Amino acid sequence: MSQIENVRLQTTGNVYFDGKCVSFTFFTADGSRKSIGVILPAELTFSTAAPEIMEIQQGHCRVRLAGTEVWQDYRGGQSFSVGANTSFEIEVLEPTHYLCHYG
Repeated sequence: MSQIENVRLQTTGNVYFDGKCVSFTFFTADGSRKSIGVILPAELTFSTAAPEIMEIQQGHCRVRLAGTEVWQDYRGGQSFSVGANTSFEIEVLEPTHYLCHYG
């Protein structure tokens, strides 16, 4: 997805992990909350409150969901799902652009 129409954007960015991840939250016309951002090469752990679908737009990363031993490889055009109230580890191998869908 290279363009999203009719959104309401929060203009203050979300900066995590000393700037290794920067995202912006926006809301679509139907009220759905989403975020779009970039993660720089690093090994990070994210916690979730709501279920998430992470669409990798560009880049390369490996992900391990909480409670699993297996790392999965993701590149642009692929996505993964994470349940609510859990976490995932991500190893970003090159700058990775993502779109996150919540709920």
